[in-house]
Amino acid sequence: MDAIARWRRALRHLMTGSGTGRRCFPEAALQAISAAVAEGERRHRAEVRLVVEPALPFGDALDGMANRDRARALFAQYGVWDTEENCGVLIYVNLADHAVDIVADRNVGRRIAEAEWQAVCRTMTQAYKRGEFQEGTVAALNQLADLLQRHFPSDGSRPNQLPDEAVIL
Repeated sequence: MDAIARWRRALRHLMTGSGTGRRCFPEAALQAISAAVAEGERRHRAEVRLVVEPALPFGDALDGMANRDRARALFAQYGVWDTEENCGVLIYVNLADHAVDIVADRNVGRRIAEAEWQAVCRTMTQAYKRGEFQEGTVAALNQLADLLQRHFPSDGSRPNQLPDEAVIL
């Protein structure tokens, strides 16, 4: 990324305030998303976390931090890697970059193809372009639950290991 593109990106992140996250994901949307995560986790043994970040810190955006790198850092920060079967999945939404990334723990990552992850991300980004943040997120969570159920069907014995609530940074 050249210097001008880095500055433009950094300014876009600077101009995207914390209120953007709450406008895109009001309380009713967050409740629907938490319910979708909980319902999906009843169908499979994986653990799903959604983290929404309105914008990167200015310095990180200016330095060209990649969306994927930020998603990996949050995967570690929120302990998504620390599940019993190594089957944690983090969905990271960067509103300023209009980007969605999924980071999966090794057990899940081995079983689900990259194209399937990308399809889940596309479900979200296409809905977000229409301003349908709740609908797009819930649809993607249901799509993800179908994938996870196929590879990690619930046996009814595992407790919930991570909170179901979305994190808005």
